[in-house]
Amino acid sequence: MTEVRPAAATSASLWERDAEIAALTQAVDALRADRSSPGTVLVLRGEAGLGKTALLAEARRIAERAGCTVWAARGGETLRSVPFNVVRQLLQPALVSMLPDEAREYLGDRYDIVGPALGIADPGERQADPQGVCDGLVSAVRRLAGQEYPLVLLLDDVHWADQETLRWLAAFVERLDDLPVLVVVARRPGEVSGESARHLDTVAAAARPLAALSALTPEATAGLTRATLGEQADAPFCREVWAVTGGNPYDTVELLAKVRDSELEPVEAQAGELRALNRAARGGGLVSRLENLGVDATRFAWAAAILGTGITVDMVARLATMDRADAVRCAELLRGARILTAPDPAAGPAGTGELEFVHPLIASAVYNSIPDALRRAMHGIAAQIVTDLGLGAAAASRHLIQVHPDDDQEVVEQLREAAREHLAVGAPDAARRCLERALEEPPLPDTHARVLFELGCATLLTAPATTIAHLRTALTLPGLDEQARIDAVFRLSQALLHNDQLDEAVRTVEAEAARLPDGPARLRLQAVQYMWQGIHAGETAAPDRSARLAELAATCTGRDNAERALLILRGFDAMTHGENAEEVVALCDRALVNGRLAPGLGWTDTEWGLELLMMLASTYAYTDRLDRAEALFTDALRAYQTAGWSGGHLALAHAYLGLGHRRRGRLREAEAALRESLRLAERVGRGLPLYWSATCNLVDTLLARGHVDEAWSIAEQYGFAPPYPSTIVLPDPRSVRGRLLLAVGRTEDGIGELEAAEKAATARGHHNPVMVPWAVDLARALAVADPARAARLASEARRRAERFGTDTAIGESLRCAAALETGQRAVRLAAQAVTYLEASPCQYEHAAARVEYGIAARSAAELERGLDLARSCGADGLVERAEAALEMAGAAL
Repeated sequence: MTEVRPAAATSASLWERDAEIAALTQAVDALRADRSSPGTVLVLRGEAGLGKTALLAEARRIAERAGCTVWAARGGETLRSVPFNVVRQLLQPALVSMLPDEAREYLGDRYDIVGPALGIADPGERQADPQGVCDGLVSAVRRLAGQEYPLVLLLDDVHWADQETLRWLAAFVERLDDLPVLVVVARRPGEVSGESARHLDTVAAAARPLAALSALTPEATAGLTRATLGEQADAPFCREVWAVTGGNPYDTVELLAKVRDSELEPVEAQAGELRALNRAARGGGLVSRLENLGVDATRFAWAAAILGTGITVDMVARLATMDRADAVRCAELLRGARILTAPDPAAGPAGTGELEFVHPLIASAVYNSIPDALRRAMHGIAAQIVTDLGLGAAAASRHLIQVHPDDDQEVVEQLREAAREHLAVGAPDAARRCLERALEEPPLPDTHARVLFELGCATLLTAPATTIAHLRTALTLPGLDEQARIDAVFRLSQALLHNDQLDEAVRTVEAEAARLPDGPARLRLQAVQYMWQGIHAGETAAPDRSARLAELAATCTGRDNAERALLILRGFDAMTHGENAEEVVALCDRALVNGRLAPGLGWTDTEWGLELLMMLASTYAYTDRLDRAEALFTDALRAYQTAGWSGGHLALAHAYLGLGHRRRGRLREAEAALRESLRLAERVGRGLPLYWSATCNLVDTLLARGHVDEAWSIAEQYGFAPPYPSTIVLPDPRSVRGRLLLAVGRTEDGIGELEAAEKAATARGHHNPVMVPWAVDLARALAVADPARAARLASEARRRAERFGTDTAIGESLRCAAALETGQRAVRLAAQAVTYLEASPCQYEHAAARVEYGIAARSAAELERGLDLARSCGADGLVERAEAALEMAGAAL
């Protein structure tokens, strides 16, 4: 055991930390040795006072001696409500000295997304996507890390880090496989819950295992005691030091300092005094020690604790209402009492101030000792100081949320402004806290509804159930003008939709529309009502809904966005019902302006939401207008990436782009897009409609590629099975699962699933044979067991295909009919299928028709053409089938 102070130690807290120092040294050496090596995460875990901060300071010394770049940051107990606080600290060394143009170049194309979050760029007016900001920070730090190799990141007290930083950190450590960076994190066990705990669990899972820090042994405590007080300290005295402090390094150091200050003789006869000295070193004893320094010093310490970070003598003087000379004197007193100290450069930046607390335990004890009413009042003064310094409402908000409610409308407006700033940088939780606090003030009656509306908008994506309550209350109060009220109803219906209350969403919009006179406002809500009804996948539909929608759309010329929305909805409804495709396309074209989306109907516009545009693009996709569909899907992807929206919006964009590739026959590209969609959807949450879209389309694409086992694995892994979501998924998931079951040999189950698809489609009136392709698969499955029924199904599929009128629909129905026939009848039908599908933009179906025709006609030339098409599509199963047929044809010749 360590009996004397280690030569390399710079802190008493490094006693008995040889294993941790060795791990840090080894990690730094490995980082420098191989630039191509993956990154490393180390987590120093231990209770307060066990030396985590000292180990981080030692890590900095080791890294800097080895020529590494070191960035450091620290969480703070009173700063957890400040979004991006810790990650801003972390990047200060790289960004603080840069001009705006230099920072823009340094951060690359992510500047506009992450610049506001880092406080180096003004936020835009649009609400930022939190996931997009997080991803942007990951990419930005990865880029910075690549330029600053070898780079070591040190994060202290992450249990007190803001949630936005923890979200970034969890995402960052999961992407270190190809990035040589050393990340060292220090934290206490416990302390956090909910999302923050989940993020820290992710960090721990990525870390190299290290044992939790333990208390000092009696032998080490004796060595530290003698190193501090002299070799005359006897064994019983040293043993009592250990017993009193429990071997906690911080407590031991503080107790020994008190022993030295009191000139207590370190012998057994004086050991009984140690417990009283220890009580004076922390907790209530610390508060008494602070009070003994005088009223001014106590006020100074309180003010410093209120500020928490960036502690300067001048700011403390303003907050404590004392002149500068008294403030300087108090600062010296508190330094001498080991309550405050100058920041240690070796420990990394704790802020931008001249002072910091010696230990977080002291900061917490001082803050908690402030009388409640006085603490709240001091936060109010601090908020005013921050405002006067021009730091903005968001910076002042952490103080304002602590102020006692006092019917102060200026506070309400400041908190509303802070919420807007938080939303603009991608921190909706911080915005929520501000608006909830504004409601406590409370706002005046004519403002109350607006605050509730803003709160509902802030929580829409993160807590739809909470949003519902806020918006419903807002709609019962005065204060919303007509436009705001309609927006609130629309947002409420969106929240109900996300909360799987689609029926209630429809009723809410319908009731509000009925209250309004004829005009644009009523028309907009009617369009929203039809939109939610249109994506409802329930077993029944109002019999006259389509007729009423058609009647309403017939009066629309596309003169405003409400009319354009109704034209899109009518086109989508007609497409799902299998009405004439040319007429469907004409409806959709009328909703465009010079062939493009109208202003206010863009992918990132919030007045209508993305559902409407997905319906438009899907309608084009299933009416063989794939060029228009792909243009829309590509625009969506570009718009969301540019805006930094990388949550559910980007997941859906990738899913529908994958759908476009799948319809086109570019199966490899479809698979890549859909896997990316599924990756993004996983972060949003399973069970949501966007998750089903990604999974269903990926299974369908893998089946088209002939990768049956992989399709089944995906279905099993991601729960692609009943019950299905309440919103429409394209293509029909029952039809796709039925096809999957047939492909893996579960014929009876597959037939049952396809029959369930038939029942659901019939009830809903969905007769588009391409979007809901159950009939052709069921006919093939029944060809042997029930040929009469199979023939009826094929005949009905062809009738519906001809009614719809696209080359793809007719060609697919002919392929099915040919599969049920033999001899020349089969050859003629297969040839007709080729004719139609050759004119179709769907190349996979064309390739399949060529191969089937080549087999039926025993034509090597047709098989070769089908084989070339299959290869270009990436349809590996179809390639194998064509090659086998060619081999058999060659053998026969």
